[in-house]
Amino acid sequence: MKCPSNGLCSKLPADCVECKTNFSCVYGKPVTFDCTVKPSVTCVDQDFKSQRNFIINMTCRFCWQLPETDYECSNSTSCMTVSCPRQRYMANCTVRDHVHCLGNRTFPKMLYCNWTGGYKWSTALALSITLGGFGADRFYLGQWREGLGKLFSFGGLGIWTLIDVLLIGVGYVGPADGSLYI
Repeated sequence: MKCPSNGLCSKLPADCVECKTNFSCVYGKPVTFDCTVKPSVTCVDQDFKSQRNFIINMTCRFCWQLPETDYECSNSTSCMTVSCPRQRYMANCTVRDHVHCLGNRTFPKMLYCNWTGGYKWSTALALSITLGGFGADRFYLGQWREGLGKLFSFGGLGIWTLIDVLLIGVGYVGPADGSLYI
């Protein structure tokens, strides 16, 4: 049920109340709004007395300025994260029901791609240190061509192995599918 009855008025979702919005509030400062519940909704105050009008205390900010924990966004399935600069995608975000803010509750936002293919950074680094001369680190990351090159050159006579330990250690070399490490 979107608008629960007989609950606290201050905890009702924004769709269940109508508030007199003061757009001249100072960003980031506390502000109070006079609100009224919609006709089909009943709610109570702290003392469990029936109430129609109440006050909401919040911080003055638009919905798109909320912290990431206060809204949910759609995910992209076409992201490749190991790219320079880091790839972004357009997501549609919706504010959570219990959060009150100014403006549209649904808004577009550019987000960084962030997904993983199940590769662990610690495993890649351990393989690079111990079996890097045989290309095990590159095979693990799905870079089989580089792995063959390291295997048949004995890790570039050790030089390629040392460079790979450094590159994997700082996170410059990642999985071949473009995902992030776990």
